[in-house]
Amino acid sequence: MTKNDERKDFVFKITVIGDGGVGKTSLIKKYTKGSFRKEYIKTLGAQFSQYDERVEDSAVKLFFWDIAGQHEFSFMRPTFYKGSKAAIIVFSHAKGEEVSFENISQWHDDIKKYCGDIPIVLFGNKIDLLEDKKFDDDKVEKIANDRKFLRYYKTSAKTGIGVYEGFRAIIENLYQKYKDL
Repeated sequence: MTKNDERKDFVFKITVIGDGGVGKTSLIKKYTKGSFRKEYIKTLGAQFSQYDERVEDSAVKLFFWDIAGQHEFSFMRPTFYKGSKAAIIVFSHAKGEEVSFENISQWHDDIKKYCGDIPIVLFGNKIDLLEDKKFDDDKVEKIANDRKFLRYYKTSAKTGIGVYEGFRAIIENLYQKYKDL
């Protein structure tokens, strides 16, 4: 077997951040287990999920760090960010949760401060709760472009819209970045 034919194994830590209640835990559960729980359970500090995936011929072990978005846990975040290879910033499209969009810049600045320039995707979750099913994506696309996010995905942890594509985008990006190292 030549060096290029050897199977490689990868381990990636992906941090999922955003305001409390935007659906971070639900998105991870939808991707890793295919399930959705309607009732909200607040994350205390952080939750960790492991998921095994295959990309091309390689085994990829993913560790999703679901970081609590409530302010009272902010002192713990620098420790939880350590070692992250990528991040997903989540905001909510739901009525009454508009402030989560306004906080994208803060979340981005925070992760950059402790992790540098890692790949980041932006999830606009709860798209199924948009009342008129219309949303002006221009302002979201602008922040995604200005901050050099890989991409913006409209997601719904409940219906699964955009969830698989968004997670796969970050995983594929990491795989391509590290496969030849």
